[in-house]
Order: sequence, then C-alpha cells, then structure tokens
Amino acid sequence: METSNKSAVIINLERREMESAELADADPDHKSATAVPLSAYVRQAIDLYFAQLKDSEAEGLHAMVISAVEKPLLEATLTYSGHNQTKAAKALGLSRSTLRKKLEQYGLS
Repeated sequence: METSNKSAVIINLERREMESAELADADPDHKSATAVPLSAYVRQAIDLYFAQLKDSEAEGLHAMVISAVEKPLLEATLTYSGHNQTKAAKALGLSRSTLRKKLEQYGLS
C-alpha cells in the first residue's frame, strides 16, 4: 500500500478517536449518546480503509486495527481501575505480566 494512503487512513482513524473523545467530554455519562456497538465503528473504519486503498493492496491490517483499538482500551481500563494494574488485568482477562508487556509496548507504563 502507498504510504500516503496509509497515512490518510491513520489520520481518519485518529480524527474519529478525537471526535469520540469530544463526545465523551460533552457527555461524560454518555446519557444522550445513542448506544452504538464498538464493532460498528470498527467495521465503518475498515470499510473506509478499503475504500481509500483503491488499486493498492492491503497490508498489515490486523496489526493496524489491533493497535488502534488496544491502546485506548488499555488507557480506559487503567482509568476505570484507578491505575491498579491487578484490577485492570482482571477486567481485561489478562495476566498482570501480559498487561505490563502491553503497557510497555504502547508507552503507557
């Protein structure tokens, strides 16, 4: 895939993350937000990614999607658990050592 296409997709995904963060800031309890499954947002982002590829081949899609979802998942879970890694690991269904490795991987340690 061309670097410019990949960059455009990443920018669009980051823009979507910022819009989601703005929604959360405007309504911290998410009471007025319509419940939309996370899978719908992921599907929409992936469809957009494929649409922007045009004639290019998709490469590294799994790693790109996992990293785009995993980092905010870890951040939100740490916040939820009061930065208690034992509680966060339990909430995520991970061992504490796996959680620590992931936090290090994303620069969250």
